[in-house]
Amino acid sequence: MEDLKWWQSGVIYQIYPRSFQDTNGDGIGDLPGIIQRLDHVVRLGIDAIWISPIYPSPMADFGYDVADYCDIAPIFGNLADFDRLITEAHSRGLRIILDFVPNHTSNRHPWFLESQSSRDNPKRDWYIWKDAGKEAGLPNNWLSHFGGPAWEWDESTKQYYYHSFLKEQPDLNWRNPAVKQAMYDVLRFWLDRGVDGFRVDVLWLLIKDDEFRDNPVNRGYVPDESSYRRLLPIFTANRPEVHEIVSEMRAVLDGYPDRVLIGEIYLPIEELVTYYGRDLKGANLPFNFQLIQTAWNAPSIAGIVAEYEAALPRGAWPNWVLGNHDKARIASRIGEAQARVAAILLLTLRGTPTIYYGEEIGMKDVPIAPEQVQDPAEKNEPGLGLGRDPERTPMPWDGSLLAGFTTGTPWLPLGPDHASTNVAAMSDSHESLLNLYHRLIKLRRGNPAVTHGAIETVGVEGNILSYERSQGNDRLVIALNLGHQPAQVSFPSGRVLLSTRLDRIGEKVDQGVSLGADEGIVVQVGSESKRGG
Repeated sequence: MEDLKWWQSGVIYQIYPRSFQDTNGDGIGDLPGIIQRLDHVVRLGIDAIWISPIYPSPMADFGYDVADYCDIAPIFGNLADFDRLITEAHSRGLRIILDFVPNHTSNRHPWFLESQSSRDNPKRDWYIWKDAGKEAGLPNNWLSHFGGPAWEWDESTKQYYYHSFLKEQPDLNWRNPAVKQAMYDVLRFWLDRGVDGFRVDVLWLLIKDDEFRDNPVNRGYVPDESSYRRLLPIFTANRPEVHEIVSEMRAVLDGYPDRVLIGEIYLPIEELVTYYGRDLKGANLPFNFQLIQTAWNAPSIAGIVAEYEAALPRGAWPNWVLGNHDKARIASRIGEAQARVAAILLLTLRGTPTIYYGEEIGMKDVPIAPEQVQDPAEKNEPGLGLGRDPERTPMPWDGSLLAGFTTGTPWLPLGPDHASTNVAAMSDSHESLLNLYHRLIKLRRGNPAVTHGAIETVGVEGNILSYERSQGNDRLVIALNLGHQPAQVSFPSGRVLLSTRLDRIGEKVDQGVSLGADEGIVVQVGSESKRGG
């Protein structure tokens, strides 16, 4: 059996630091809070935590506008707190993955202030500056992801600068070798402190067309979508030159033992897999968001599993994600009952799973009143449902008034169900979703068919999605009812290892099985099923 690296055999857990645990009463989570809650992560069975940005920032986009890549924002703590987090995590066998935001800085970053100071400043070319277009118009038609043109006029130097997101987030010029080296030095700064890897923000956007050609009109655009979708971003995203940068980042990490490079990439499967790079020297894990984007039914999911597996380059390691800080929570998208089915799916598919904090207790999107909105995506284009605040709300640890998250006023409101949907309550319940996650992760860790094995015979029978995981003599069959009515499904003989309600463990299966509405099971089949539990 081939030995797997920790990021292949393990489970990754994303922490949005503002919302995990506050220790100083300001209503915002912090690094000491993450340290305080590490044991929850360990009990769950997690191998690595990925922490969303914690760098100094004016917080125009809540940390994705970085003002200093080599320090910690005071609201989260300081470098001593970070070093303690590394020590505490590593002592528990946990790895630390940092969010790296290389596409853009804050407009208050010293690099940009220098670049903006004059046209002949040595750092002028560290950002993307262009003269006005014909008749004093914009340089071209490129759009911001957060609404409106992606160009901002600078009166002092009489040029526009480019920003993929907010005007407070000017894009770096990754065609400049000095920018590359400065950013690779940032990676080394954190690697030297013991960081185990990076999740790279908007990796597919780093390079823009060097001829600054207009993006073509998107004929499929509909008015209730983000205005960004009015154009097809063929000249501002997924440019061929980006792969050289990805391989260079990977080379930096390969200079340190046992590190991982993860890329945020929202692209179709056939383009996503190119980010593994030539000879697999690109991203170790180009994030696969298909389960976030696909329709939640058996044929659609079977289709993406088959398509993704077929598209993977030889030797590439797959990965799966149900949710993150930018997308509606899984329990809100598909309902509480199906969230249990989704947990089995995520943790039994081939590859590395990533869990977003709170998924393990079934957190839902929290309604945000207009006066409570924090997210610039919602403020800039209100009413389109683009706001990301609902999926970023504080983690409920217990049923107390402030859910054990803070002693102050939470930066975003707690969920209305936090008195029952919380870690303490679910820890005491044998059949809770939290216990299901725990048992699933334990199954992954102890069963070679799930950690190492092939995925085969992906099939659909009505609303039932089924597939087999096998490694040597170990053989598991997973059957998931994605419908809301009971169903009968053909099945080989075996023994139930897990079910969504944890109420069928040890049950014998023989040539068929009845699945309840919204029920999933994991069955050990063949000779291995005769062993004791």
